Amino acid sequence: MSNVETLSGLQRRLSASIPQQQLRGEVEARLKHLGRTAKVHGFRPGKVPFKVLEQQYGQSVQQEVLGESLQRSFAEVAVANKLQVAGYPQFELKTTDLNAPQIEYSATFEVYPEVKLGDIAGQSVTRVTFAMSEADVDETINTLRKQRAVFKKADRAAKNDDQVRIDFSGKLDGVVFEGGEAKDFNVLLGSGRMLPDFEKAIVGMKAGETKSFDMTFPADYHGKEVAGKQVTFTITAHVVEEAHLPEVDAEFAKSLGMKDGDVTKLKDEIRENIGREAQRRAKVRNKDSAMDVLLNIAQLDVPKALLDSEAERLMQQTMHDMEARGMKVPKGMQLPADMFAERASKRVKLGLILAELVKQHDLAPKPEQMKALVQEYAQSYEYPEEVVRWYNSDPSRMREIENLVLEDNVVAWVLAGAKVSDQAVTLTELMGSN
Repeated sequence: MSNVETLSGLQRRLSASIPQQQLRGEVEARLKHLGRTAKVHGFRPGKVPFKVLEQQYGQSVQQEVLGESLQRSFAEVAVANKLQVAGYPQFELKTTDLNAPQIEYSATFEVYPEVKLGDIAGQSVTRVTFAMSEADVDETINTLRKQRAVFKKADRAAKNDDQVRIDFSGKLDGVVFEGGEAKDFNVLLGSGRMLPDFEKAIVGMKAGETKSFDMTFPADYHGKEVAGKQVTFTITAHVVEEAHLPEVDAEFAKSLGMKDGDVTKLKDEIRENIGREAQRRAKVRNKDSAMDVLLNIAQLDVPKALLDSEAERLMQQTMHDMEARGMKVPKGMQLPADMFAERASKRVKLGLILAELVKQHDLAPKPEQMKALVQEYAQSYEYPEEVVRWYNSDPSRMREIENLVLEDNVVAWVLAGAKVSDQAVTLTELMGSN
């Protein structure tokens, strides 16, 4: 017999029992199987008496069988009661005597919520659009030229796009603060690598000149010692160098992978790459907008077990990314769970909402959609056929494709049902996101 009661919200408690006969039979079978290879002093393998096996291994085998039996019993009752279990149950033995005829237990767990979706027709969503121009191609080429600039000494005052070698010293209340001092430090003016007020102070300086100025750090500056505070900087300029950009010629094209040095082909490839990347970024932004709409119209409770699991996954991913960037992560280090609570909640909610949408509106990915997306990805590589084979050879990669197609179908459904307004964005605006 079994019984399921509602504790609160999504939490349930199942009470059931396991016949001792079932446990004992499984324990005996495992001990006999263990006896074939068990090494016990004074006995040959396969000749150890059952009583000896029971004395040495009985308790551990009994615990093992009991744990598996609890899981199996719970799964059978859950199926019989059509329970959609979220996460893992917490078991509690009610019977203290493990030799009793019936081993009674309870399992506390959560179930998946009912997802209620409101009317999408009343929702507004902004869809970004992008139309590429030749100016975008020219600007991209200019950026590539700047990346290959050669700096040469200039006998004049510094201006934007110059590289200036300086010494600087920053003081807070008359004392040099941590990280506030450097010598022979190169600053590329206009690059945004330094704070705007700092770069602005260097503009107009000549080699050999020294100046002091006050500057207030932003309140959210990563250096907590000086965040939101006014400091005094003293700067000495040693060398002012201006950038000499390469000409857009055959040599330039070759440096970017065009073996024949064809500048026209280079521009065509840049145009194609811009289009592909702009499309990807616009797609991500539109997906985010569509998902926000779904969060607005959905009503659901979120299982704590799923939240905890997702927060743990995000934490592990973050620590892995830190290590990949060369940061030393102490062994056993744990980041605070509340750092990931908001993201985890959003991701879990969207996962539940998408599953409900797929069920209600037949949005499951079709084979031809998955094939088309793989082909689209493959076109950006030199040997597309190999990329297609690479995806098709691994089920996990195809599951990623399946998830992406599912998201595309959901976004299309949202855009078809909501009030959509288009917003044209520039390449700079797109590249500044995602």
